[in-house]
Amino acid sequence: MKTTLDLDDELLARAKAQAAREQASLTSLIEEGLRLRLRSRRRGPVRPGPSRLAVFQGRGGLAGGVDPLSNRSLTDAADDDA
Repeated sequence: MKTTLDLDDELLARAKAQAAREQASLTSLIEEGLRLRLRSRRRGPVRPGPSRLAVFQGRGGLAGGVDPLSNRSLTDAADDDA
């Protein structure tokens, strides 16, 4: 099937050069790119696997008088250390 495309001049020049290096037609290069792109879309986006969060196994805890449910208390305690 024939169609007309408006391509970026630099992209077209690079595609023509790539096709020439591979001794292939521009059409075959564009078809290959479309197939690769469409194939990856069928599989869905690549998502990284679940991450493991580091868990502190040491002793201790919050300093005395710090309420972990109070932002103000946590901020005040952080400011005291600075």
